[in-house]
Amino acid sequence: MDKYKAWMIVISILMIGSLCNVYGKSNADLKKKKPNVIFILTDDQGNKDLGCYGSEDILTPNLDKLAENGTRFTQLYATSSACSPSRASIMTGKNPHASHLGQNASPKNKHAGMPSDQITIAENFKEAGYSTAHIGKWHLGHSKDTRPLGQGFDYSFGHMVGCIDNYSHFFYWNGANRHDLWENDKEVFFDGKYFPALMVDKAKTFIDKNENQSFFMYFAMNTPHYPLQPAQKWRNHYKNLEMPRRDYAAFTSTADEYIGNLINYLEDKDILDNTIIVYMSDHGHSSEERNFGEAGSAGIYRGCKFSLFEGGIRVPSIISWKNHLPVGKVNDEFLISVDWMPTLMDLCDIKKTSNKIEGRSMVPVITKGKKSTHDVFYWKLGNQWMVREGNWKLIGNPQDATNKYKLDKEKDALFLTNLEQDITEATNLANQYPKIVKKMLKMYKGWEYSETKDYLNL
Repeated sequence: MDKYKAWMIVISILMIGSLCNVYGKSNADLKKKKPNVIFILTDDQGNKDLGCYGSEDILTPNLDKLAENGTRFTQLYATSSACSPSRASIMTGKNPHASHLGQNASPKNKHAGMPSDQITIAENFKEAGYSTAHIGKWHLGHSKDTRPLGQGFDYSFGHMVGCIDNYSHFFYWNGANRHDLWENDKEVFFDGKYFPALMVDKAKTFIDKNENQSFFMYFAMNTPHYPLQPAQKWRNHYKNLEMPRRDYAAFTSTADEYIGNLINYLEDKDILDNTIIVYMSDHGHSSEERNFGEAGSAGIYRGCKFSLFEGGIRVPSIISWKNHLPVGKVNDEFLISVDWMPTLMDLCDIKKTSNKIEGRSMVPVITKGKKSTHDVFYWKLGNQWMVREGNWKLIGNPQDATNKYKLDKEKDALFLTNLEQDITEATNLANQYPKIVKKMLKMYKGWEYSETKDYLNL
């Protein structure tokens, strides 16, 4: 072999090695790569409105399959039954009031939203070397520093307010209607293009750019939140159902289909095995006029969106990580959405945040069948508040737009239930157990975010 050929072989070997280092395609490098995370959040989805949760009239094959390949939770709670505060807890691992967003972020541009000094899950993952993306609904602030790029996300595509028309991408509420679709803080226009489809397209592009780097994606759908605008194939499928269940069911199946498209893409890219997928609804189903009334279902649970009864805050939720987490499990432990941050960081071997959080890792609960470490938790929304201690639950100034059971504003101002004895919350036990009421009321008064006006007249 002459010297020229020998040098060419050496150069070729060096070039191949260099490419492997740059693109990370060797098996050894891929094994070292930390897992990706995709957090899928649906909007205003009722507890029972998935096949795996007992729905008999709504098809959700992709989420059902996710449950078959992972763990499905029966007692995981959102920290609020309103959109913004629920999302604030997912982002920060703290209750909404500690995150300084106890109510929905105002649609007015001047409203700041969740303060930027809050340390988010995206910031923690970014600091650990992850690429981070927000795709879909935000609803946590409108000022530049409280939008996704100001809260730890490298990339953002979606709308900043509570809901949009899925074709014009306009926010229709009160006052002047306005266009609300943004990509990396720049207003973008995709007139006539279906928003759920745009979400999946943008997610695929982000995955393509980061398939060789660990990424965290917050995929926050605006479905089945009103306006109810399902894909035509699902309108046709549910044409014999009565409204509003018809369009709600079709929109829920639409969401499931696009979630399936995203998961299938991970499989096509051969990265599903290294991707943790979390799914949950932000809170219970809506019974608002804009939703044509109560279209969703919480099954046996009482309450819906804006209520602190179980139907408003007990949400469908699933975690799956192929070949790493238990398969086909149902977990009944009392868990809370603040737990997702420390759980995902634990699974990805990311050091604990320096920020004080209330969430606790669910990994021992999921993998070893350990009991939940939560015994007491507090909720507050408007003048409603709630304390849960063990199976006892006390609600102050309860609301329930479903009217499933009679609710007397004065007699039921303090509403006590025992979830082990009556999961339907049909009967107020306050008069039967005055000592427990007194104890739990005292507990609520001692919570740092309670206010005298909450219980002054109780």
